[in-house]
Amino acid sequence: MPRSFPLQKASPLHHTASAGAAQTELGALPEWNLSDLYPGIDSDAFKADLARAEEECKAIAETYRGKLDALARGDSPAEALGAAVRRYEAVEDLLGRLMSYAGLVYSGDTTDPVRAKFYGDTQERLTAASSDLLFFGLELNRIEDSVLDKAMGEEPLAHYRPWIEDLRKDKPYQLDDRLEQLFHEKSVTGRAAWNRLFDETIASIRFNVRGEELPIEPTLNKMQDPDETVRKDASDALAKTFKENLRTFTLITNTLAKDKEISDRWRGFEDVADSRHLANRVEREVVEALVAAVREGYPRLSHRYYALKAKWFGKDKLDHWDRNAPLPKVEQRTIRWDEAKETVLAAYSAFSPRMADIARRFFDERWIDAPTRPGKAPGAFAHPTVPSAHPYVLLNYQGKPRDVMTLAHELGHGVHQVLAAPNGALMAPTPLTLAETASVFGEMLTFRRLLDQTTDPVQRKSMLAAKVEDMINTVVRQIAFYSFERKVHLERRNGELTADKLCELWMSVQDESLGPAIRLGPGYESFWTYIPHFIHSPFYVYAYAFGDCLVNSLYGKYETANEGFVDRYFALLSAGGTKHYSELLAPFGLDARDPSFWQIGLSMIERLIDELEAMEAESR
Repeated sequence: MPRSFPLQKASPLHHTASAGAAQTELGALPEWNLSDLYPGIDSDAFKADLARAEEECKAIAETYRGKLDALARGDSPAEALGAAVRRYEAVEDLLGRLMSYAGLVYSGDTTDPVRAKFYGDTQERLTAASSDLLFFGLELNRIEDSVLDKAMGEEPLAHYRPWIEDLRKDKPYQLDDRLEQLFHEKSVTGRAAWNRLFDETIASIRFNVRGEELPIEPTLNKMQDPDETVRKDASDALAKTFKENLRTFTLITNTLAKDKEISDRWRGFEDVADSRHLANRVEREVVEALVAAVREGYPRLSHRYYALKAKWFGKDKLDHWDRNAPLPKVEQRTIRWDEAKETVLAAYSAFSPRMADIARRFFDERWIDAPTRPGKAPGAFAHPTVPSAHPYVLLNYQGKPRDVMTLAHELGHGVHQVLAAPNGALMAPTPLTLAETASVFGEMLTFRRLLDQTTDPVQRKSMLAAKVEDMINTVVRQIAFYSFERKVHLERRNGELTADKLCELWMSVQDESLGPAIRLGPGYESFWTYIPHFIHSPFYVYAYAFGDCLVNSLYGKYETANEGFVDRYFALLSAGGTKHYSELLAPFGLDARDPSFWQIGLSMIERLIDELEAMEAESR
């Protein structure tokens, strides 16, 4: 195991104490330098900014509450409203900086009571402060369309037209100011509190694998061990501990599903996923077409591939702990950090030196936290923080080939976030429909480069199989997750769901999506418990399938007509949230609203399986 986080060993309150890297058998693994945001949680700079944010929120409310409509009808509406929005954007950036810092500190060790208190206290104060800003968007949306359209015809307000037009899509679902304030302030003791309980529970539970007490990430990692007995023992350990904590996870899931139902009902959303579609700025019928295409493709994709993989293992069926197992008789080596870094940067550079230069900053300037540590948030993410700062990437790097792809994935997010930042705090964020584009594209670039350099047929087969599995996990598995969520939220409308019912719903979608070649044995029914997206971002998961199919189509365009592609691609990423996805895809000749669009992306997965089947036939 890597040594403990230096923030805990040297100075738990000041990030300048970090040596910057953890030395392990994987090489020197980088640890992020959060002092680019603030020197420490007890620093004067953080305290001063927090106080300034609270004062500015109150000042904006005192200056503008009840007056935005009058400004829009005044002598210089574009200038007056433009100045108000600029001021609002500036304080949003400051609030985002403070909360991003608290969240990143907390993710470093969610079991540390000092960090947990800091995170909770910061969240409470910022929620209270930002309640003074709730009026701003609500009042903008009450301005008559013709009046606001006229004001947006001139600068400086014209600059914010994309944000304002986006904001107005929320208008039908807004409540009156006092109700919005109540929803906002109660979120600290409602959804946010249950999110935190989930995070701290997942981070604190331990799994006994052959006498060793492990956190969740190293345990999940053993599910990819070449030794089947290790995989089975890890799976059994996961199942045992999930079952022991099933009551807690069931309560969290029931509570959050009911919380969402209350919010949806008050706001007037018809379908359980409509609020997510609105946030993603994507039409319900587009998502339904994606889901239908993927589910219809289960037999051609996952069912077909897992049947092929079972043959490679000499079995009629694979146990669920074999689903992501490395292929038999293929050398499995540990990939050191420096090699992973150079692999991804070389792939990015071959596509665009500019892209590699941006990604290299994450390594050079310590924007990455890579080691696994007890209490550290599981999984991986790229946090954009705010445009006035820079993104950070969290990994749990353990030297597996999939970890290299995860690095490529998260750096893709990071590049996207850097490019979108000049749009400012209000327009830099990208809807989830396009948020996975750069990440999945970065994975594809890395995979293709490695595949092109591989001449050994055994290694090539292993790489193709790993890529197919990643794509199945990204497309098939995420749509199955989405189907599970729909079942949970629809059933919750009829009352609380028992743990047995949740497990039953989980098994129904898993059986459908994975197919007859996967044996879902005892214990697997509780594996829904650790998926964080169900808790933090209901219905987020279809964005992965959306992004993967979209990138498959984009990559096809790049392969067939790459002249000018790089410039168009950078324009797409640089747009942030200023344009609808349909407008951004048009220069590539792509239209996600066309039901046949999804078949383009799915066909790429099929072609890879075709190649694997052909290799299998040749080897007989």
